[in-house]
Amino acid sequence: MAKNRSRRLRKKLCVDEFQELGFEVQVVYPESLSDEAIEAFFSDFVIEAVERNGLGLIGGPEYSLICLGKRGSVSEEQRTAVEVWLKERSEPESFELSPLQDAWYPETPVRQQA
Repeated sequence: MAKNRSRRLRKKLCVDEFQELGFEVQVVYPESLSDEAIEAFFSDFVIEAVERNGLGLIGGPEYSLICLGKRGSVSEEQRTAVEVWLKERSEPESFELSPLQDAWYPETPVRQQA
């Protein structure tokens, strides 16, 4: 695709100045944790950590991509709020959050703000 795109097309494709950032979450659960407990934890996670911070989630209990609930980018503060919430919970055996990354094109480097 041509690199000389109109502003309208850049916005539609979420590229260049319209890049939207999100982050990945991977959670590992102890084998002793029941499926019901995992479902309850994930439900709490979506409501308390994701939706309360104005975020949206794509994925499931073990792997998710978290992005803003509307057009735009996740802030470092929102990412930190999710991390703090996960640290306060006893259900996960471990978890990992990726740095902020392009939510639409993960292989694209994060654009530096001018």
